[in-house]
Amino acid sequence: MELRELRSFSTAARFGSISAAAERLGLGQPTVTTHVRKLERELGMTLFDRVRRPIQLTPAGVEVAALVTPLLEGIDALAQGAARGAEEGPVAVAATHDIITHALLRVVRVFLRHHSHSHLRIRSGLMREVLEMVSDGETDLGVVPTTVSSDEFDFTPLFAYERALITPPDHPLLDVPLTSLAQIAEWPLIMRGKETHTRALLEGEFAKRGLDYEVRVELDSMDMIKRYVALGMGVSVGPMIAIEPEDREALGIIGLSSLLPVDQGGIVTLRGKTLSTPAQSFMQATKDTLSVLRKPGGSPAQA
Repeated sequence: MELRELRSFSTAARFGSISAAAERLGLGQPTVTTHVRKLERELGMTLFDRVRRPIQLTPAGVEVAALVTPLLEGIDALAQGAARGAEEGPVAVAATHDIITHALLRVVRVFLRHHSHSHLRIRSGLMREVLEMVSDGETDLGVVPTTVSSDEFDFTPLFAYERALITPPDHPLLDVPLTSLAQIAEWPLIMRGKETHTRALLEGEFAKRGLDYEVRVELDSMDMIKRYVALGMGVSVGPMIAIEPEDREALGIIGLSSLLPVDQGGIVTLRGKTLSTPAQSFMQATKDTLSVLRKPGGSPAQA
């Protein structure tokens, strides 16, 4: 017994006509007739009295129709609900703090403009925490600040970005050519935590050169760091994607692509996972929106 046989029978019972059922279902009349006769054989009973026109349900046909009709309605509702869920379901995204505050903000604006009924859940964390959320299925995708090479994940590169030295507006480092990390290491630093990508990169480069340095203040976000730097408490090194146009009015900003590696940010997904339609749409919006950052030194605000 197949679903198509039940559907042909139910439609013919509702319209009292094989030809009307065929037209409604977009099938040939012989096909609907074959479906009904096959169902009758499988059940071992006659479902239609074909002597009179229009055809009438037999008592057995009435009982079968009473069982089949709500079953088909439930299946149709299930399919419609699943399709609606696939089109309007929630999207869970993980990203590092600075990406959420700056680059991802533009993506969300674009996405919600075209998918106003979708629900977004955005979670923040360190790089390893973002990967854990994607791996555990807590989020559909992650937006990360560096390339991910792993058999567990697929990584889609989106943008290249450099680091920037951030100083008070009247700092002495703004008046001389910046040719060495030793010049930066001489000043008190305001940085994010040790597990953050830029902090680990900078300290690794300092260690390679045998440079002594002092992290005077440790904060949770680049936005807080910029405020502390503007007040003259130290200097910082952070991702250029965290620099907005208004920051240049209150801070000194120097690109460090000649002194520190340029990184590749992108999207990470769990390999083999099927993304919902909204999640695919968010991923495409992320690609389209952040593609303006592909050149080193770019930022959402500058693009």
